[in-house]
Amino acid sequence: MNEEKLFNEFSPVSTETWKEIVIKDLKGADYDKKLVWKTEEGFNVEPFYRVEDLANLDYLNVSPDEFPFVRTTHSKDNSWDIVVKIHETDPTTANAIAHDAIKKGATIITFNATKISTLADVEKLLTNLSLETIGVRFIGATNYVVLFKLFIEYVEKQKIDKTKVSIVLDFDPIIDFAKKEKFFHSQEKDLEQLATLLELSKSFSKAKVVNVSGFSLNNAGATIVQELSYALSTGHEYLNFAINQGFKVDEVAPKMSFTLSVGANYFMEIAKLRAARLLWATIVEQYHPENKNVAKPYLCSVASVWNKTIYDPYVNMLRSTTEGMSAAIGGADAIYLQPFDVAFKEDDEFSRRINRNTQLLLKEEAHFDKVIDPAAGSYYIENLTASIAQQVWQLFLEVEKEGGIIPVISSKKLKEEIAKSCKKRDLELATRRKILLGTNQYPNVNELMFDKIEQRVGEEFSGLPSYKGAAAFENLRLATEQFSAKNYHPKVFLLKVGNASLRQARAEFTINFFGCAGYGIVDNTGFDTVNEGVNAAKEANSNIVVICSSDDEYATLGVEALQLIKKNNPKQLCVIAGNPVDAIEALNAAGADGFIHVKTNVLYTLKEYNKQIGIS
Repeated sequence: MNEEKLFNEFSPVSTETWKEIVIKDLKGADYDKKLVWKTEEGFNVEPFYRVEDLANLDYLNVSPDEFPFVRTTHSKDNSWDIVVKIHETDPTTANAIAHDAIKKGATIITFNATKISTLADVEKLLTNLSLETIGVRFIGATNYVVLFKLFIEYVEKQKIDKTKVSIVLDFDPIIDFAKKEKFFHSQEKDLEQLATLLELSKSFSKAKVVNVSGFSLNNAGATIVQELSYALSTGHEYLNFAINQGFKVDEVAPKMSFTLSVGANYFMEIAKLRAARLLWATIVEQYHPENKNVAKPYLCSVASVWNKTIYDPYVNMLRSTTEGMSAAIGGADAIYLQPFDVAFKEDDEFSRRINRNTQLLLKEEAHFDKVIDPAAGSYYIENLTASIAQQVWQLFLEVEKEGGIIPVISSKKLKEEIAKSCKKRDLELATRRKILLGTNQYPNVNELMFDKIEQRVGEEFSGLPSYKGAAAFENLRLATEQFSAKNYHPKVFLLKVGNASLRQARAEFTINFFGCAGYGIVDNTGFDTVNEGVNAAKEANSNIVVICSSDDEYATLGVEALQLIKKNNPKQLCVIAGNPVDAIEALNAAGADGFIHVKTNVLYTLKEYNKQIGIS
């Protein structure tokens, strides 16, 4: 075999040389401002990475399924469980839905245990389900100790091998405390249930009796770093409590699971799951387990709700697909994708089918389950993993210095820090620095969704309220829909005059801008003279006239159009598309009611126009 390096006849190129060439191509633009990505997680991402950037990463030579498990906990393939969540609370109906889901590819069924209170309920719920081959998760139980005792009674009655039963209980009193700002009973009593569950589950080697819901933190608006740090701190609190109760780390760690969100930031989410395994293994190692394999975290990934939208809902299918890809490449043990219609209704057979089939496509046709840790060795992803781990660990240590996660929740610091992240995200969406397609950019202006929204009764939490990025824009547009149904449909007239290419570009910007509020657009090919445009605007009887031209022509054509329009109707709202700095004073003097451009706060501006039109 030829041991010579490929392309060894080429001289190596240093990083400094690469950077010099990049700076030259920027033609004077600032390298850091133009190419360095400053993430909301608190670190910078370079435009390119090279082999020397991996020099300080000491886990790179570790194989998959070896401590510290950065490279997944899988040793044979990259397979994962396909999770289907059943919201139905009637046990008989839920059982029928579960059987159908299993036939069509699901391998874990999540049941809503709200109404499960007797052995008869459990029997109806689990009838003819093969618990030795299919995993089950329980959410919504009032008392997980009582539920688990009923489950044990059922397993023993059916003579099922306990060592083969895979069960996850969504028992997480600390995150529940963060959401509701109070424990169900008290801190002491709620945590005592953990000890009881650990004792009850000793003969169930595959049982997970506590599940840290990082996903709930993401739902409240937490960043990747916040979600992972607070989730790890919560996991550590449970681990430390159980050990202080006399359990060994080898008994506790395998009984824990983490449910983490996966959002649309493709590579960051891959790196997040890898960092989660690294850090949890590091935490467990401090308790000196006899078997290092107990430091493997069980990770269930749930597609984020934060970026799911009411408008253009089928785009949510694309979002969930990339989120499923991130979770699979990141090495999740189980994956649950949100129904594409999660933002406005309960799922149905169609949306559940899409969820299953998305994952089945990733497995059966794209073969994502065949290659273990395909991201390994990528300079970019390895550095993202290290950067996320560093930031998460720093916040984790800060939480520990304050006495752990419970004091941080009690002092409302966790709530306040997540609220700061929400505020920053809101601003990015309002100014379109962050895009939600179909909501704050490129809306389908003819789409109506108000009548399709199902009024769902859900709990509102005072601590960590559920937060969805699109909500503010959606409320704005839904208000327009309601107003249109009772009164008339607000319209925007495009007065296009002057330079043909620039006026059309600004008209298209305007269509996207006002489409975000659901306004009707009165479009045209443009006008040869200002008089033609003003007359057409008058005939259209629109709520807002937007003048679209070039910066150079606004001082003449724009001023003329404003003067004529205001002369005919002083109350007519007139907006300039663009930011013609040299002409702004003259345009304001002529009666301009506002300017819209790429730096405009879209949400705030549209809210103001809604008020002026009379839409509340």
